[in-house]
Amino acid sequence: MEEYITRAEHKEFGERLDAENKRQNRRIDELDTAVKQIGELTTSVQKLAMSVESMVKEQGRQGDRLEALESRDGEMWRKVTGYAITTVLGIVIGFVLKQIGM
Repeated sequence: MEEYITRAEHKEFGERLDAENKRQNRRIDELDTAVKQIGELTTSVQKLAMSVESMVKEQGRQGDRLEALESRDGEMWRKVTGYAITTVLGIVIGFVLKQIGM
């Protein structure tokens, strides 16, 4: 003979299933939220990586321009000192030649 369950037992079983479904639905919602956050984080990291790469390229270009500017000032200083030394040597040689009588 089959054993039947009472209405109270059936109701309790249904309540347990509903509670389990609610708990599972809450966990799924939390997982969905976590997946969305991970997706947003991934996108942010990609944007950050692209931004850093762009900054590195710009910094390289600025370094090249700075090097060009520094070398131009150095060349100008070398020219000025070269002209000054040439002038002083010319004066000294001219003075010595004048003393010799040439």
